[in-house]
Amino acid sequence: MSEPAAPSALSKQELDDFTSKLVAALKTVFDPEIPVDIYELGLIYKVDVADNKDVTVDMTLTAPNCPVAAEMPLNVKGALELVDGIGEVTVNMTFDPPWTPERMSEEAKLELNMF
Repeated sequence: MSEPAAPSALSKQELDDFTSKLVAALKTVFDPEIPVDIYELGLIYKVDVADNKDVTVDMTLTAPNCPVAAEMPLNVKGALELVDGIGEVTVNMTFDPPWTPERMSEEAKLELNMF
């Protein structure tokens, strides 16, 4: 028989507030070739927040051979580390599934005149 899940150390409100700060930090990182932030471009696949506020991000790039492939995870990590109260930050790069323009927000599509 499995153990019941332990209650989270963060309340829903604390998690929502912290998540808003994480999103704001992610929106400060831009793809150097596209004038839209990586969050609106849909390059962030997943953000996990642990009870101690350690954060793990799964992200991608618009193309595997992107010239900033080596520095983009460092830029994301640096932006997130500025969030007050954050714990350890881990950024994982993935290309599965591959990024497509359909992942972009309406805001990004509007900015790039993709309608």
